[in-house]
Amino acid sequence: MKKLALSMLLAMSLTTSVFAAPTVLPLWPEGVPGAKNIGPEKFDRGSVSNVSEPSLTLVGPAVDRPNGTAVIVAPGGGYVRESFDREGLQYATWLSTLGVTTFVLKYRMQEFGHPAPLQDVLRAVRLLRARAGEFGIDPNRIGVMGSSAGGHLAATAGTLFDHPLGRTGAELDKVSARPDFLVLMYPVIAMEAPAAHMGSRKALIGTSPSPELVQLMSLEKQVTPKTPPTLLIHTQADQAVPVENSILFYQALTRNKVPAEMYLFEQGAHGMGMRDGLANASQWPRRAEEWLRARGLLTAPTPPAK
Repeated sequence: MKKLALSMLLAMSLTTSVFAAPTVLPLWPEGVPGAKNIGPEKFDRGSVSNVSEPSLTLVGPAVDRPNGTAVIVAPGGGYVRESFDREGLQYATWLSTLGVTTFVLKYRMQEFGHPAPLQDVLRAVRLLRARAGEFGIDPNRIGVMGSSAGGHLAATAGTLFDHPLGRTGAELDKVSARPDFLVLMYPVIAMEAPAAHMGSRKALIGTSPSPELVQLMSLEKQVTPKTPPTLLIHTQADQAVPVENSILFYQALTRNKVPAEMYLFEQGAHGMGMRDGLANASQWPRRAEEWLRARGLLTAPTPPAK
């Protein structure tokens, strides 16, 4: 019965978020910083590439009483493409059943390289915080969730939110870009062997990055006590992005006394998304829901006293 109820909720949410015209918010209406003419975006089997106009696609909560929590979802794809449907809209549909307002991030990738993705994710946090009232969200309950390279991008938001390279001189730079929590799915974290995913590294920082840039983008080395509470999910079976990436980040969080939880499952290849048939790994959405609920992120705010 629980599975049937969840399926019905997912179908309801899918109906409202996919068949209705989605709300798409441009990240840089005043003009994309460092704009390039790289031709049109490319769409292939649910993935998008060649992004030059970053945006947020809004998927609203599918329950009567939204809880005010917002999540920016960064799909993965090695900074070469973004798995927009499977690691974007699918996650958003699930989060909508929990009362969360979700924004799927379409960000710049290899055609621009660092720091364009960092600028895009920090701009997304600032935009939602500045317009929280318009979207019915709590400006102190804005999280970033990412998978694979999208997990690396989410982790950059949680570690480099104050970095000068994340600012462009826009008025919104005055708004805090620090997320309030992170959810990292089989994330790329390290930029050095043996744990590094070299494809993501090459796409983001090139074939011959400086040692300083490698250190900066090795996010296990950028964790501080200001890094937000984090949930990590990874598997032993991941042959693309080694599980050590999550372990290194978790260890850094622990050293810095940042609240963190980590689930390491046996089964589930890289990019598992919300796939069934992976034993305990298929239950990660339930574990994530428990973590969000325990942090008070799924409880509707108390209305002010009259």
